[in-house]
Amino acid sequence: MAKQSGLALERQSKMGGATREPRLNRGEMRAVRGLGGTRGPRELDRLIHERTRLGIVSALAVNECLAFNDLKRLLETTDGNLSVHARKLEEAQYIACQKSFRGRVPRTEYRLTAGGRRALERYLDHMEALIRTAREG
Repeated sequence: MAKQSGLALERQSKMGGATREPRLNRGEMRAVRGLGGTRGPRELDRLIHERTRLGIVSALAVNECLAFNDLKRLLETTDGNLSVHARKLEEAQYIACQKSFRGRVPRTEYRLTAGGRRALERYLDHMEALIRTAREG
């Protein structure tokens, strides 16, 4: 690969021809300011980064608790989809689930745990740093 000012410039295109595109070499990655210090940028919390799980955690961050049906309506998702994603967050101890009955009707309520709130704050800080870096060029 050709190098110019520390940038790898050649890349094979899908068609087999070489294209010129600036790209940082592996050892030359820039860390995103405010993330990861000397060990490089932290990775996004993949558990929260998924759209439905981010929606669950975000909704619970601004509500003390939400019932399963309220979350389902807010996120416009199916019972099965919400159930699977909520279970993953519960296993990570990001949310707490309380099951009860109102009369004979089962009721499932979710709350954001302290650990879930910290994870969301870290995730938002990371995203803000990425956005800030992208805007600054």
